[in-house]
Amino acid sequence: MTVERKPRKDAVRNRAAVFAAADTLFAQCGSPEEVTMADIAAAAGVGKATLFRAFGDRDGLIRALYEARLEPITEAVGQGPEPLGPGTPAARRVPALLDALLCFKLDNRHLALALEGSGADSPYRTEHYEHWHTLLRDLLRLVPGPADTDFAAHALLAATRADLVAYLAGEKDVPREELRAQLASFTTTVLDARAGRGPGPAAGESRPPVPRA
Repeated sequence: MTVERKPRKDAVRNRAAVFAAADTLFAQCGSPEEVTMADIAAAAGVGKATLFRAFGDRDGLIRALYEARLEPITEAVGQGPEPLGPGTPAARRVPALLDALLCFKLDNRHLALALEGSGADSPYRTEHYEHWHTLLRDLLRLVPGPADTDFAAHALLAATRADLVAYLAGEKDVPREELRAQLASFTTTVLDARAGRGPGPAAGESRPPVPRA
């Protein structure tokens, strides 16, 4: 039987220091492209070689940091209670998932921009995007409406893209709660259109609490 080895204490400390340093640098930067592996290593007090051994490259570090910060939401979606958990009716879970993603990207704007701009030649081919698209597509299949839910899932996710969120919240200075209300209204419109209903209740009337990263 193979026994899984626990990470060394110094490796755990280094990883925490790297994530904290990267968080700070991404939060303070003018553009995520400005943050380099050398910058993160220096801020964390570790050698650059340590970063490459642990994460492979800059894209690997960004993915690891993003997944770590998103973990509370990921756990809530995978095994948590309503409104994000798997026991939630699809028509209620879809708006909750999108609201959670929007709030996360508002709180981690430059990290989200860095992730969506890294790796594959298209942000739509990344593992992160494919995971959320598949989840939304499959949930939409449980909502009355047309059989093809692929495009609807893409359209809903497009409203939470990091570049759009950064533009609206940053350059256009749209308040957080207004963005949440607009997304809720758009999601309700899509779900009602699928079911052949008219406009739903006013956006923002009752939104679920969002797990904070």
